[in-house]
Amino acid sequence: MKYSVLADVYEELEKHSSKLKKRDILAELLKEASVKDLGLLAKIITGSVSSLETGVSTSMIIKAIGKASGNPESEVKNTFKRKGDLGITAEELIKSKKQRALLKKELSVENVYDEIVNLPEISGKGSQERKLNSVAGILIAATPKEAKYIVRTILGQLRVGVAQGILRDSIAKAFDIDKKLVESAWNLNPDFGKIAEVAKKDGEEGLKKIVIDVGSPLMVLLAEKSPSLKDALESYENPVLEVKFDGVRTQIHKKGDVVKVFTRKLEDVTKQFPDIVKMAKTSIIAKECIIDGEAVGMDPKTNTPLPFQKLSRRIQRKYDIEKMIKEIPVEVNIFDITYLNGKSLYNISFKERRKLLEKSIKSTKDFKITKQLKTKDLKKAEDFYNKALAQGQEGIMVKNLEAGYQPGRKVGYWLKVKPTMENLDLTIIGGVWGTGKRTGFVGSLILGCRDKEKFLTCGMLGTGLKEKKTDDTDVTLEEITRLLKPHIISEKGSSIEINPHVVVEVGYEEIQKSPKYESGYALRFPRLIRLRTMEKPASQADTLSRIKYLYTIQKGKK
Repeated sequence: MKYSVLADVYEELEKHSSKLKKRDILAELLKEASVKDLGLLAKIITGSVSSLETGVSTSMIIKAIGKASGNPESEVKNTFKRKGDLGITAEELIKSKKQRALLKKELSVENVYDEIVNLPEISGKGSQERKLNSVAGILIAATPKEAKYIVRTILGQLRVGVAQGILRDSIAKAFDIDKKLVESAWNLNPDFGKIAEVAKKDGEEGLKKIVIDVGSPLMVLLAEKSPSLKDALESYENPVLEVKFDGVRTQIHKKGDVVKVFTRKLEDVTKQFPDIVKMAKTSIIAKECIIDGEAVGMDPKTNTPLPFQKLSRRIQRKYDIEKMIKEIPVEVNIFDITYLNGKSLYNISFKERRKLLEKSIKSTKDFKITKQLKTKDLKKAEDFYNKALAQGQEGIMVKNLEAGYQPGRKVGYWLKVKPTMENLDLTIIGGVWGTGKRTGFVGSLILGCRDKEKFLTCGMLGTGLKEKKTDDTDVTLEEITRLLKPHIISEKGSSIEINPHVVVEVGYEEIQKSPKYESGYALRFPRLIRLRTMEKPASQADTLSRIKYLYTIQKGKK
C-alpha cells in the first residue's frame, strides 16, 4: 500500500472527533488493504511501531527536517515555534522546498514501517549521525503530507485519536465480525496485526482458532485501588491477601527448555535477566506454562528489598549483565498461572489456578510462590498489611478467590491497598524552564490525569526534584529534563507543552477543587516520589474519575 493512502486516512481521522466516524474510516482502509499490509497498518495506525524507544529526539528531528528541506536549523526552529507541531513544520518547509526531486520514488507503508522499526537498532559509534541520515532520507523521499505524519509517528505524537478500542471495532466492522470475538482473540494474542490478517483471510472461524502462543507476551490482569483495607475485605465473599511487591511485573513463559521473560508493557527482557531464566528452568516443573509474578531487586549485603528505581537499571542495561546480576540480584515472587500444558486458565477461578500453580513450581529461596492469608478478619488483615510495609514493600493485594483472569483490564478481581493519602501516577504534560540554579532545566512540572483519550492538568510540581543525586532513588533536575526533552511539543516563552509519555508517582497532602486546572481539581503540596515510566505507560496513568473519588472519601466527605 502506498504511504500516501495512509497519510490521506490520517488526515481524515484528524478531522473527526466521533469514535464511530473514526471506526468507519479505518474499517474502509482495512477492508481495502492486502493481507501483507494489514499487520503493518495495525501497528502503525496506533503509533505503536515498536515497543522500544526510537532514540530520536526533537533536536534530531529539527536537523533532519533542515536536511530534507534545505533550510538552516534556525528556520526550522522558528517555524516550529510558530506552528507548535514538528509534523506541520516538516509539511510546510518541505512544501516550500526550492528544489524538488523529479523522479521521486513513491513510499510504501512497508518502507516507512521498516525505517522506523530499525531506528532503535542503530547503536554504537556514530549511531546519532546514522539515525539522523536515516530520518532525513525518508523525509527527502516523502511528500509534504507524508512528512507530517512520518515525523509524528517517529516522535510518538500521531494525534489522530485511534486507540486500541477503535482499532478493535474497525477490524470487526471491516470483516463483519462480532467485536467481542475480536477482543477475545486479542486477549489470547495481543497482536492486532495478526488478528486483522486472520479476520480477513478466515473470518470468525479463523479468530475462534487463535490460541495463546507461549513465547509471545500477553496482557496482564490489572488491580484497582481500594480506598481502605476494610473496603477491600468487604468487596469479596472469599478474599485472600498477598504482599504487594515494589518490583517489576514479570511474565515468564516456559516451553520445554526455552524460557522468555516479559514486562507488563510486553517488553522482552529475557537477555537482561538470565538469572530469572536459570531460576525458572530449575523451579518450574510444568513442561509448558505462563506464570505471572513480580521480580524484586535485593540488596546483596542485607538481603532486603531495593527500591524499584535500582532494579529498573537492569531493564535498561544491554551490556555488563553479569556485573548487574551481582550488584542487583533478584527475587521472583510468583502469584498466578494463566496457561498450563496447552490450556488457557483465564476462565478458571483463582482458587483453582493457585492449586495448579503449586503443582507446577518447586519454590526456592529466590524463586517462590507468594504466601497468602485467607481471612475476612480486619485485625488479622491489618497485621498482615503492617508487616508488609515494615518489610519495605508497597502494601498488600486483596484478591477474589472465585474470580477468573481478565488480561489488560481493571475489572475488580484484584484490589491493592497502599498507605493513604494514596499516591497518584500522573503524566507530565507541560512544564516551565527554571531560573537561577535551575536555569537550563525543567524546573516545574505540569501534571496531567487521564480523561478518556485526553490528559487534563491537575497540578504543578517542583518539590522532590534534586539538584544532585545522593541516592539511586533520587530524581534530579538533569535526569527529568533529559527524559522530557525528546517529548517537548512546543515552547512559548519559558512554558513548554510536553507529549504525555513520562509517568511519575506523586505524593500530596490533599486534593482540592480548583478552577485553575482543566480537571477542576488540584493537588495540595504535590511532591515527586519516583519515576514510573519504565513500568507504566501514560495510557495507564490515573484518571480524573480516580481523583474525584479520592476527593470524596478524604476526611469523610463521602
